[in-house]
Amino acid sequence: MRYLAIYDMDKTITRAPTWTRFLIHAARSHAPWRLGLLPLAGLASVGYLLRLLDRAGLKQATHRLLIGRALSPEALEGLGDAFAETVVARGVLAGARKRIAADRAAGYRLVLATASHRYYAAAIAARLGFDDVIATDARRNVDGHVLSLIEGENCYGPAKLRLVEKWLEAQGIGRGEAHVRAYSDHVSDAPLLGWADEPFAVNAHEPLRRLARQRGWPLLDWHGGAD
Repeated sequence: MRYLAIYDMDKTITRAPTWTRFLIHAARSHAPWRLGLLPLAGLASVGYLLRLLDRAGLKQATHRLLIGRALSPEALEGLGDAFAETVVARGVLAGARKRIAADRAAGYRLVLATASHRYYAAAIAARLGFDDVIATDARRNVDGHVLSLIEGENCYGPAKLRLVEKWLEAQGIGRGEAHVRAYSDHVSDAPLLGWADEPFAVNAHEPLRRLARQRGWPLLDWHGGAD
């Protein structure tokens, strides 16, 4: 039997969402003039609220505005590493650190499954001792530069479960061979939580709290302060 602990990242492990913060960090570090495009990014967010864009479209639009159409992987890796340092230093919930350490000590393979882009989520995961990362991937052009477009699916909602199942298959692990714990703060991860052997609603917003009560999922609160 394989023992897997699958963690969402934003507001499950981290105190706050990371995408907008990363975009601002990247613009400030790489091309400060792009901070002037923040109002346009705000308009894209309004487009999402009006359902003119889906989440993937919003992510691509804001990436294009604040990072640019294409960036070398080396430059993006540097931005991701610097951002990860700030997140892990000040933005990780103490309760999350404790649970990660407990799962590791119990022999669980630690998997981060997040809608965030891999180019910074992987850097955060590495600093927290995760073994594997399932995340949103960015497309690359023929020169290897990272584009603002998403490659494959945005790792969110039902797509996250599909990507987890695809990862399991690539690892050669049958579902019946794995005991899975899953942790998330958001009802969008209901498909993953319902699929897990041990689902945990962590720092849950009200829709997930209601669902957790209906299904008997444990409710955890990791807001004990950030390390």
